[in-house]
Amino acid sequence: MNWDVFITCAVTGSGQSHKKSDKVPVTPKEIAQACVEAANAGAAIAHCHVRDPETGTPSRDPALYREVVSRVRDSGTDIILNLTAGMGGDIVLGSPEAPFPVNEEGTDMIGATERLVHVEELLPEICTLDCGTMNFAEADYIMTNTPGILRAMAKHIQAAGVKPEIEVFDTGHLWMAKTLVEEGLIDDPVMIQLCMGIPYGAPNDPNSLMAMINNIPPNWTYSMFTIGRMQLPYVAMAALTGGHVRVGLEDNIWLEKGKLASNGDLVERAGTILSAMNVNILGPQAVREKLKLTRHW
Repeated sequence: MNWDVFITCAVTGSGQSHKKSDKVPVTPKEIAQACVEAANAGAAIAHCHVRDPETGTPSRDPALYREVVSRVRDSGTDIILNLTAGMGGDIVLGSPEAPFPVNEEGTDMIGATERLVHVEELLPEICTLDCGTMNFAEADYIMTNTPGILRAMAKHIQAAGVKPEIEVFDTGHLWMAKTLVEEGLIDDPVMIQLCMGIPYGAPNDPNSLMAMINNIPPNWTYSMFTIGRMQLPYVAMAALTGGHVRVGLEDNIWLEKGKLASNGDLVERAGTILSAMNVNILGPQAVREKLKLTRHW
């Protein structure tokens, strides 16, 4: 049991959820406002993607990140920013019978350095490191993070003084994370995010979750989430199994059946669940001390 829990809010993501709910933030102004809303509801960390303001499609434009970060910092809101570094590792094959050439419209494969341009410029306290390659639910899409790319990205993140949040979607990703730590490419204290229930990674059932947790070194800090209707039950699961919490519209757009959520709604509900369990919810400064984060501004 974890009696001192922090909440991360993943405010927008890179999926098609903006077509299903008008509460999903799209523009940099909306994304920054969502971070502030999450902080006011009790989140210590805001995990941010950016989107094309006109279409809502996922983007990795550093100018969009720059505006989000500037707006949040200028607001005076105390929240830890966690910027994704996952964009730019996407391969979409041509078809099952003719996988090459790849689908150029969906494929976005860039180098390790380019994937971290916004991180090295803006120096958030945390950025993500998706620790492996994985088939997602789409027929021909592959999330691509080779060991070589991950080692190169880890070196850049370490040199920038930013804390990596290691994203683990399956057991092999956890093995890779341990390798990066053993090679000195990730510093203590290690921070990990268990990403459960995403086809076709680790299922979100208790046995699969505990298999992951039982292989995490005891001195690592870990958080967890799952997608869809199980997001809020996983709040209790996280505390009960020794971890921390992630909620937000990246992973789930519903507060309850038939009722669309805002990011603030989901954070507030997570806080209610944790408070009912007599769990202490950590604020940003306590999390900075726990994870030894560096503020660069």
